[in-house]
Parts: sequence; structure tokens; C-alpha cells
Amino acid sequence: MAAPLTFEALKKAVTAGEVDTVLACLVDMQGRLLGKRFHAVNFVDTAWRETHCCNYLLATDLEMATPDGYAASSWEKGYGDYVMRPDLDTLRPVPWLEGTVMVLCDVLDHHSHAPVPHAPRAMLQKQVARLQALGFDAMMATELEFFLFEKSFDEIRKGGFRDLQPISGYNEDYHILQTTKEEGVMRPIRNHLYAAGLPIENTKGEAETGQEELNIRYAAALDCADHHTIAKHAIKEIAWQQGHAASFLPKWHHDKVGSSSHVHQSLWQDGVPVFFDKEAPLGMSELMKHYMAGLIAYAPDYTYFLAPYINSYKRFAKGTFAPTKTVWSVDNRTAGFRLCGDGTKGVRVECRIGGSDLNPYLAQAAMLAAGIRGIEDKMVLAPPTRGDVYEDAKAQDIPQTLRAATETLRGSKLLREAMGEDVVDHYTRCAEWEQEEFDRVVTDWEIARGFERA
Repeated sequence: MAAPLTFEALKKAVTAGEVDTVLACLVDMQGRLLGKRFHAVNFVDTAWRETHCCNYLLATDLEMATPDGYAASSWEKGYGDYVMRPDLDTLRPVPWLEGTVMVLCDVLDHHSHAPVPHAPRAMLQKQVARLQALGFDAMMATELEFFLFEKSFDEIRKGGFRDLQPISGYNEDYHILQTTKEEGVMRPIRNHLYAAGLPIENTKGEAETGQEELNIRYAAALDCADHHTIAKHAIKEIAWQQGHAASFLPKWHHDKVGSSSHVHQSLWQDGVPVFFDKEAPLGMSELMKHYMAGLIAYAPDYTYFLAPYINSYKRFAKGTFAPTKTVWSVDNRTAGFRLCGDGTKGVRVECRIGGSDLNPYLAQAAMLAAGIRGIEDKMVLAPPTRGDVYEDAKAQDIPQTLRAATETLRGSKLLREAMGEDVVDHYTRCAEWEQEEFDRVVTDWEIARGFERA
């Protein structure tokens, strides 16, 4: 794996003519990379300190619309500037783009230079700091699932997003023959990301036609979210370079299994995993039990951060490996939370609720807030659920719609205390807007169902 790119090394590469472009990127509410392409000489001369962007970038939707109702920015306030301050610890090469490096930026208030509280990186940084004040570090890993399609983004868009054909014709879960056919896309994804300094573990075929999974080694929480975001961006760009589309839509067809983003998490102290107690049943320490109790109890509060769109909720279906209940079980993929590595130092909890469309900073921040509350209140973890959790009538349901998840977010005392009233209100408005936009559209399903027969 490539070593992190230091600023001094970047300056030498620019002087030598090896690098001519620097991508200065912020992470938006949807988890996308937005920013500017700097001529590398200008970046190393001045822009490494800061640059600016319009503050609507953290108050928009997938279409880059400017919804009303946000307190942080609006037409009334004139849509002013934010400061983008490069985090030079995130400098890295972008091997799939010639002569290019990337840096992630923290977003600051233009006047005070204080962090913008609803910026995704700031939200995660705040929860990491709260956890560190208790003496712990969060280690996390995410799984990225996505679909590859035969055609490119442009071809699919021009075709009205109809007649979508995945890159394979059958379920390719762990299938070596089929994934060999896809190495023209997947091999450069693995190798380019590794060369960019991401600790790539593997790729595999996932449990549907054309479905892939990328696994990245666990890391500190903020690094994990950075790795996830860069990898998701790279997958789309590299697939596009090869003439294919890669989609992270959780449920692109009602007959197909959806795509998830499972989040593995554990706490460490002084480099030692503290979820493990070799004397305890399943190797679970009391600290782990408290953390998991909070994680599970408050899952409805933060479901929006795991499933932020209308489509996200189409994935929660019985018999698809996507959970429907907020309970835990031991190495059981039907539960919302799965205990992995029981009895070993690698014992951890995997949240299986999140879809492939989640913003990892928001998801991790919300889960840390819930886990911290569990630790602070010494919450008691219920016994594990056994068997087919889909059939457990007593288990609490995950909110089944965006509308329901919006209301649990709006009313969450936990998240308002942990993240701030303004932050929760900001993302509640984001959720409301997504629902409003959907509610005004007449869908193909409605027309086909009722055009003649209604």
C-alpha cells in the first residue's frame, strides 16, 4: 500500500512535473465528493491553506436543488461562502487519473473559522472526540456493495433508465468464474485504491446478478469514513472509464436483492480491543454490552442516517439478507445487528441496517452517539435472538419508510443532545424535502396499474 503523501513530497512532485492537478474535496450531505480542481502549483503556493465554496453545498439534494426551510443557508441569506480547509493528512495520489492527487477538506464558517456543525466530517469528528474523552477510540470497517451494468452511465440515462442489464446473468456470490469476467473493472478498482493508500482487502461477487462487494480493512472511525467515500467515488469513475455504470442505489429492481453497507465496529484503548473479555460468555466485555445496548435501543432514532432516501426502504425485505428488526444475534445474518468473532480478540458488532446509499460519516456519528449513551447509562443488553429473526413477532421493527424514519429523527432527544438541535433540524429538513419531492411525482407503477382499470 502506498504511504500517505506528505505535503513536502507533493511539492517535490509538482516541481518535477509529476503532478499537475490537485482535487480539493469536501464531503456533502449525501456523502459525495464536491470541490475544485487546482493547478498543482497554485495549490502548493497558496490554496493548501484554504479555499472557498458556496454554502448551499451543505443544503442541497441529489439534484443540486436549493430547497427552502434550511436555517443555515437560504436565498434570504444570500447563499454566502464556507471555507474549505485542506486536511493535509488526507493527501493521496489518484492513480486512475493522470498527474492528480486528492485532499479532503474540513468545512468552516467563513467569518469565525469554526467547524460547520452539520458538515459530515465535523459531525463524526465531534462524536470521536466525545468517545476519546471517555478514554476510547472507535475502530470501524464498512462493506461497499454495488451493481455493475453492461452499459455506461450516459447510455443508461439517454435510455431513460429502462432495460437495465447487469454485467452478469446469474447470482455471482463468491463465484470465481463470473468475477473473472469482470476483472476488467474490478482489478483496477482494487489496485488503484491500494495505490491511493486505502487498505483494500478484497472484492467478491455478491448475492445477485451483477452485484459486487469491496472490503476495506478496519481503521479509526474518521479514516474508515474517508476510505469509504473515496472508494465509492473511485468505483464510479473507474467503471465509467471501462464503459460501465456502477450503481449504489440500494434497490434498483423489485425482483433483485438490494445492496447494503454493513458497518463493523469495536472500541479500543491504548491499542488494545476493549470489547473482548476472555472470561466472559462469547468474549463480550461489559463495555461492549453497554455499547451494543445503546446501539440497538436507539436504532430507530438514527435509521434515517442509515437509509436516507425513499428507495432505501425498498431494501428491507424478508428473506433477502436485509434486516427488518432491531435486535442482535450471534453470527446470524437475519438480525439487524450481528455479533462477529465471538470468543476472540476480533469480537465486534456489525450493523446490517445501512444501505449502499448511506453517508458513512453520518451513519458512524449517529451509531457512536447511541453507543456512547449506552456506556454512560450502563444500559443492559437483552439476550441474543435466535433462529429466523424475520419471523420474530416480538422484535422491534426498523422504521419501514422514510416518513417514519424522519419522525423518529425529529423526535430523538438522544441525537439532539449529542449532535445539536440545529444539526438534527437540518437533516430533518433534508429528509422532509426528499419525501416532498417524491410525493409530487406520478410514477410509472401508478400509470400502469390504474390507467385503464381505475
